[in-house]
Amino acid sequence: MLVVGDERCTAHLEGIGHPESPARLRAILNHLGRAGLLDERREAREATQDELQLVHPHRYVALVRDEVERLREGPPERAPAAYLSTGDTVIDAGSWDAAVHAAGATLSALDAALEENRAAFAIVRPPGHHAEPSRGMGFCLFNNAGIAARAFVARTGGRVLIADFDYHHGNGTEALVGSGVSYASTHASPAYPGTGAPYNNRMLAEGALVDIPLGLSYPTEAFVALWDETLRRIAAQIRPDLLVISAGYDFAAGDPVGDLGIDVAASASLGAIIRGIADEYCAGRAVFVLEGGYDLELLGRGVEATIRAYDKGASDLGAADPQAIPARERAVLNAVLA
Repeated sequence: MLVVGDERCTAHLEGIGHPESPARLRAILNHLGRAGLLDERREAREATQDELQLVHPHRYVALVRDEVERLREGPPERAPAAYLSTGDTVIDAGSWDAAVHAAGATLSALDAALEENRAAFAIVRPPGHHAEPSRGMGFCLFNNAGIAARAFVARTGGRVLIADFDYHHGNGTEALVGSGVSYASTHASPAYPGTGAPYNNRMLAEGALVDIPLGLSYPTEAFVALWDETLRRIAAQIRPDLLVISAGYDFAAGDPVGDLGIDVAASASLGAIIRGIADEYCAGRAVFVLEGGYDLELLGRGVEATIRAYDKGASDLGAADPQAIPARERAVLNAVLA
């Protein structure tokens, strides 16, 4: 799998003491290098204004740029970081450069997927799935996965399925559903940002929405089986032309911010499941975009497992047992995917 990553994405919150730290990106790239998985690697480019505006209106893009610029030009005695005025997202003088390269890396991954009918993994920060069109939230400034999905629809007129296995619900990505973009998420509930209840679920030709809240802990076998069934059933109905994966590893047991109690080894099963769907419906095209994951060792292991399993396929992982899915989550699936 092609890896797209760039040191410029570490400019955001360098030295600030924040859980979404530059060490995350460095830990992943160092881990993948030791594992021999960086033989194919591209650096990021900047996303253009027009590309950012596929999701975010000009006024919001200008707000992010201007508020970061004020921090860059402020007097030395000013605090090195501040909250973006739209909410709870911390920014500093490096946030703009990191964010436009994060979106650009995701678009570079999309370019490779389209040109070569393959998968690519954008190792980026800041993450994106909480970023709504006109509001940064959580640790997110621009919605990287959403920008890639909207770019694909604009270029091809095709259908995109975004699958989000992060611990937290991607409220910003959900806001983009429709006009060729579908979204499926498993997420802890109750947990930040307090969205993702299944009462909005729908299966429409122009865009499906399947939210599956899991509680605050979940069995590993059930998690794998749930994603296997969810992706297979959605794909059979909407027949996507591209998969975009919001790959957040804070679901893993031991993560200091998330932790659903799920073995990080589930990352391999997810990679194999996604490969099967991509091969069947999308000519092998899949774009993975890093979201959460805050234990550095678990994060590196999770990304490696996903890449290795995707590259290898599902041949030796065995079939997920659909009987492992608890009745509550099965009822959510059946209600929207009858």
